[in-house]
Amino acid sequence: MPNLIDIVEVAEALESRAVYLASDRCVVVRNRHASCAKCADACPSGAVFAANNVLELDPEQCVACGACTTVCPVEALIPLRPLDEDLASSVAESVVATGGAAVFACARIASKRTADPTMFTEVPCLARMEESVLLGLAARGVDDLLLVDGTCATCKFRANVPGIDATVASANDLMAAMGSDVRVERSSAFPDELLLEDKRTLLGESRRGFFTSARTRAKDAAGKTAEVMVFKHDDAAPSLRERLRMSDSGTLPQFNPQRRMLVLDAMDRLGAPVVPEIDTRLFGSVSIDTDACSSCNMCTVFCPTGALRKSELVPEEGEGSFLEFSVADCVQCNLCADACLKNCLTVNSVVSTDELFDFEPRLIHLPNPPARPGILSSLKR
Repeated sequence: MPNLIDIVEVAEALESRAVYLASDRCVVVRNRHASCAKCADACPSGAVFAANNVLELDPEQCVACGACTTVCPVEALIPLRPLDEDLASSVAESVVATGGAAVFACARIASKRTADPTMFTEVPCLARMEESVLLGLAARGVDDLLLVDGTCATCKFRANVPGIDATVASANDLMAAMGSDVRVERSSAFPDELLLEDKRTLLGESRRGFFTSARTRAKDAAGKTAEVMVFKHDDAAPSLRERLRMSDSGTLPQFNPQRRMLVLDAMDRLGAPVVPEIDTRLFGSVSIDTDACSSCNMCTVFCPTGALRKSELVPEEGEGSFLEFSVADCVQCNLCADACLKNCLTVNSVVSTDELFDFEPRLIHLPNPPARPGILSSLKR
């Protein structure tokens, strides 16, 4: 049974940690040849390291901006401040307060205390914003989406600006592809209707908000501490090696990133696609040079989501085999291409919208594996 000191230590660690690492999801951990470095590239402080089967985050260097969690294709980095659930709850309340608009503000401009905190959702940095939140709001009828920053050019998070722009462009492209007129806008100032006339009102709200937030954090910390302590003292808790053990089907464990599924659901709610294809960072399309392919199936072994998998269908001619590919499950992590022994597989960011919403996977015909010369045949040479 954990003692009080153990519980306090874990609670403090959780309170200080901004990102949880689900290492068994990371493609770099799954395969040392993985080229993905999106989290490390996005981190403005150099706190994230992903290479050589290792995913690490230095909590001392982490600035809690959330940029790494937004770009990770397999959700190996999970934001804790705020959690996705807390972010959704906060924006739901602010949408009611504004009468239908969803306004997100970075901590820097929120700290100026010029706007009513009940009418916007605060995030550490706008780099924390990602497509599933924005499209989810649009799909639920919110047609006014605004991201308010605090003059990024002079901010310590200014290296995140290209990433924020990419998220906004990505969300807008996906909504446009579904025929929606909703667009995410950016501004460096709050709308007039959110501004406070009397700052004493803000002081009162902030004070009440502080104590409410403190109680919430204490309750959450207690719950998380209990969960962590149970796991910490559970001798049966699986190690990373055990969690990455091959399945009976001959693949590493697979999963469906929740955010991608939420994006797909939101797009479906928005309507039918109005364009034949879309260039996106969220989903991918695979092509294989079947003449060069040796049918080793390494791509299916390492695919983290099962987007590429062996098919049980047999070609009518009896020659070769099939792979099944699902665009909706591909997260463009590029691990299949990195694992390919013949370098004959490529991942493309342009996907067919028809294929994206097709429940039937695309069949890719592979040739029979090349015959290997036996010992006797080699001796005859």
